[in-house]
Amino acid sequence: MNWSDVGDALFGGASEYGAILALVSNSVWAGALLGLVGGLIGVFVMQRDMAFAVHGIAELSFAGAAAALLLGLDVVLGSVVGSVIAAAIIGLLGARARDRNSVIGVLMPFGLGLGILFLSLYQGRSANRFSLLTGQIVSVQSAQLEWLAIISAIVLVVLLWSWRPLRFDSLDPLSAQARGVPTVGISLLFMLLLGLIVAAAVHIIGALLVMALLVTPAAAAMRIASGPLVVPLLSAAFGVVSAVGGILLAVMGTLPVSPYITTISFLIYIVCRLIGRRRGRITRDRRPTEDAPSPARA
Repeated sequence: MNWSDVGDALFGGASEYGAILALVSNSVWAGALLGLVGGLIGVFVMQRDMAFAVHGIAELSFAGAAAALLLGLDVVLGSVVGSVIAAAIIGLLGARARDRNSVIGVLMPFGLGLGILFLSLYQGRSANRFSLLTGQIVSVQSAQLEWLAIISAIVLVVLLWSWRPLRFDSLDPLSAQARGVPTVGISLLFMLLLGLIVAAAVHIIGALLVMALLVTPAAAAMRIASGPLVVPLLSAAFGVVSAVGGILLAVMGTLPVSPYITTISFLIYIVCRLIGRRRGRITRDRRPTEDAPSPARA
């Protein structure tokens, strides 16, 4: 491979960019929906220290999608079933962080092993198998977009409805329980919502890279903000920019869209981390001056 091949892979379709972009309008909408909802729910993922759970759910979602592909059933439905089962198991058995990590550690290899088994038995197109791992966002059909819109709407409505008790339980579960918040029910509800959006994300960007839209945007937002409104808004914005920006760049070449999405998401996190570090340094430099006694007091 030479530099010419690399250039063709990255920008080979630039001359027909407008025509190609018109063909992937469904993909752009799918990326925007996934980035928005994934960014919002990702804030609670970070607050509840459940980034590992996202990956665990994604593996069982992958297994469900692979089973549906093997049996000739709807792949989205199989992915949703796998995600919901994983979310319910983690929510019911992993009340404490240590138990949760143990459950996830058991589920991840089991789900991945099942998925590989089902894909090895599948005799159809190899592109269908590969898309379950890396996604197929540039070929989203209208029916798939409708599925994603329905799942996103359900997750968004329930998330907004339960926002205050969910945030209280995420930040201080002991106080929330003392105040009468049904913490077990809230936790299970959140896991089910997470399972639904992970299923949608797996079908769009693949099981291997789902954390790029459900964890990284929120982690970046929490580096530069702390307000209860600013962090979710920034996280959603970062998710939309990563997903839509990745699609807009990917259609110019022949490479999969997933590397573009993950690279943009990663760069946003790096920039936010640098900004947060600079702000922290400036704050530390100002404190000695502010705390020093004035000449009049001395």
